[in-house]
Amino acid sequence: MSMAVIHISEAEAARDFAALLARVRVGEEIVIESDAPAVVLRVAAEPRGRLLSESIALAEAHAKEMGYEPVMDPEFAADVEEIIRNRKPWNPPAWD
Repeated sequence: MSMAVIHISEAEAARDFAALLARVRVGEEIVIESDAPAVVLRVAAEPRGRLLSESIALAEAHAKEMGYEPVMDPEFAADVEEIIRNRKPWNPPAWD
């Protein structure tokens, strides 16, 4: 089944953005048209990749299966250590 595609103006979108989001969440695609390039609202694709915890679990399972622990490449390990040493605290901006 194909999802509905709704074309609206920027002014219409600004009037009730919450309603647009509700429509997108149920599968519709909204194309907001103006003098500038059009904007498309749709549900985001599922994130790719895996969580760090999943990667650790896979590495542990692999180590049990193979009978030895994985060893990090020395150059990669040095790069990671340098990144950790030089990281700065994240100070998000305060919003008014």
